[in-house]
Amino acid sequence: MAPAAVPQQSNILHRVLADKPHHAVSSSGINIHLANLHNVIDAAGGASVAVLGHTQPSVIEALTKQMTDISYVYSGAGYSSNSAEELASLILSEKPGGLCKAIFVCSGSEAMECALKLARQYHCERGDMKRIHYISRKNSYHGNTLGALGVSGHPGRRAIYEDMLSKNVSFVEPCYVYRGKKEGEDDKAYLERLTAGIEEEFQRVGADKVAAFVAETVSGASLGCATAVSGYFKAVREVCNKYGALMILDEVMCGMGKTGTLHAWQQEGITGPDIQTVAKALGGGFVPIGGVLMNQKVVDALASGTGILQHGHTYQAHPGACAAAAEVQKIIKRDNLMQNVMEQGKLLEKLLKETVLPLKIVGDVRGRGLYWGVELVSDKETKRPFDRGMAVSSKVGASAMALGLGVLPTPGAGSEAPVDILIVSPPYVVTEQDVRSIVGILKAAIEDITRTLEDSGLL
Repeated sequence: MAPAAVPQQSNILHRVLADKPHHAVSSSGINIHLANLHNVIDAAGGASVAVLGHTQPSVIEALTKQMTDISYVYSGAGYSSNSAEELASLILSEKPGGLCKAIFVCSGSEAMECALKLARQYHCERGDMKRIHYISRKNSYHGNTLGALGVSGHPGRRAIYEDMLSKNVSFVEPCYVYRGKKEGEDDKAYLERLTAGIEEEFQRVGADKVAAFVAETVSGASLGCATAVSGYFKAVREVCNKYGALMILDEVMCGMGKTGTLHAWQQEGITGPDIQTVAKALGGGFVPIGGVLMNQKVVDALASGTGILQHGHTYQAHPGACAAAAEVQKIIKRDNLMQNVMEQGKLLEKLLKETVLPLKIVGDVRGRGLYWGVELVSDKETKRPFDRGMAVSSKVGASAMALGLGVLPTPGAGSEAPVDILIVSPPYVVTEQDVRSIVGILKAAIEDITRTLEDSGLL
């Protein structure tokens, strides 16, 4: 294989070595301004992160004030800060689903590492040392660090690290309606089949060995905003309760308001998870921050045992990051942005289904609130995906960028073959006109690539 032509003018090793990334120089609202004077509507919030857009002066003020007051304290030396305490109270003061304590870290992957270790410590504190197994779902993605990747059922991201990943993890089928349901199978039968599969896996590995069941409440980068059928998470909750395993819900990408409620699980008819991870929308992209939220029973186990959290990070609960994230959460409440997420989300759903779903290479549109996935296929009737090497979602993303729209192309990991997905996740401050522009440009980009594929004889 010939070496990639790596641009020499940058000392950064970019994700694609031969690419020259778009150079962003400024922003306004939900728009990013590039060095070549091209303006882009950020309809993905980066990676579903910039939920308030890119311009919020009060967040900068809050960060500046905190950094002026005190810039850093180390939790391992027994310090806390006003900003960390405030952020935790903003999220947990009403104890949603029994969640009552938080740990703040620097990313979603760090949050998942902490959640996995916390689940293990919970069982150890209770004297249940044999619970070392985690059950996750195929085609899931929980992060890029080795522990988080170990519970991720994403073949492409696992491939070269497979021999380094934990072996105490097994995978069940995801709740992926578009490709998972059998012909003629209704939601009830599909739910029963998935629940039976989870039960069988608990029994196969030994129910008394399972530490936790891990799942994204609404899928992210691997299955592009796939939502569960009604009753799925209630069934998962019941299985976990039955066998004494913890339920870990990964809401790093789908949580903190994207689906129209602060926590995506609040729309699933369950009391809540035992442990939950959050990140992207927590700080809105202004700072790197993630969090682990835990139920009272987890706290009680630690408190009645060693009384010590066997985990920690140098930058845990960083005062500046917590101050900025607290201001993000205040703005969401102050401006009643959850209402806008619901209202504009309904419009986005309507326009995507009316305008984009009928297109020749669009197989499915799915999601909730302002969190939507568009799955591309080479044949709508058979749902046949494009070959991986064609990178159709990336081509559509590039066409959209040229037209002034940023969406998130993600080569997923479908049940039978690789799939092409575009994630559309605009900021919570998006307007009706923004939504109409986003869908209109996305339609044009998909049509552009469709013509190219047809002209090349590939479709």
